[in-house]
Amino acid sequence: MNLPVPANQPSHLQLLKQLQVLLQEHKSANEHLKQENESLKHQLAWFKQQLFGEKSEKRLIENPDQLALGEILKNIESPEVPETETITYERRKKHRPDDCVTDQGLRFTEGVPVELIHIPAPEMQGEDADQYEIIDHKYTHRLAQRPGSYVILKYQRDVVRHKADQTLSTAAAPSGLFDRSFADVSFIAGLLVEKYRYHLPLYRQHQRLEASGITVSRGTLTNLEQRAGQLLQPVAHEVLNSCLESHTLALDETPSKAGLKCKGKMKKGYFWCFYLPFTTPIDIFLKSVVKGLIRYSGTSTCCQFNTSLRT
Repeated sequence: MNLPVPANQPSHLQLLKQLQVLLQEHKSANEHLKQENESLKHQLAWFKQQLFGEKSEKRLIENPDQLALGEILKNIESPEVPETETITYERRKKHRPDDCVTDQGLRFTEGVPVELIHIPAPEMQGEDADQYEIIDHKYTHRLAQRPGSYVILKYQRDVVRHKADQTLSTAAAPSGLFDRSFADVSFIAGLLVEKYRYHLPLYRQHQRLEASGITVSRGTLTNLEQRAGQLLQPVAHEVLNSCLESHTLALDETPSKAGLKCKGKMKKGYFWCFYLPFTTPIDIFLKSVVKGLIRYSGTSTCCQFNTSLRT
């Protein structure tokens, strides 16, 4: 038996719509609360950073018990000066090597350039200069440094003409290490020594040249280094052969990236350092991308040697 439905009771469709509206309102409120929660978390983190983070020292914290610096120093009484006594003693004079030029221990070889700076005596400059005479000299040495150690060698070659034949002749220009290169052999040697002995890169040497007023491109320095290295290859091979002929050889291996294997990836290479411990110390560095170039059986793809290796 079906009972009659009241006229004012909503239908199922209306109830579903009302529930959907309430659900949407709850979702909106939930999203709003989430955003507000994230904002409050961000503010809390900022305040923690101000109180306990790196900026805590820059933040002024008012403390009524904190005294000013002037108030602290104002109440400090000046300490009494204690009585002193003079104590004399004797000590041995510090022994300096025989080649020391000064009492402070300055030593230098004969190849170091010495610049003499004359300091005239004030008595020799006055009206009574004729009353004095120079009987000796005293010297004081100071270690100094110039802004740059580069120099331009300007060769002047005379052009002569034979009076009878009217022919011109001149002396030949001095030959350089490389053809059509303005670099002297001393400059190229210094370039290699500063880079490989004192670990001064080429770009820093380029900066020193510019600071000295000399304009040379960095590419020129790179080309000079590479061409000089090609000339030194026979010397390096002879030194390496001399190392391999020794009875005992110290060897160290260091992996390094070298050579392009594929796009974005390099091959794995190795540095080998040879050291002769029982003779004149010699360090030789080899680089290869082949693992097994040196085998501990005493053979090598580049040379043959019989020696004991220490790693």
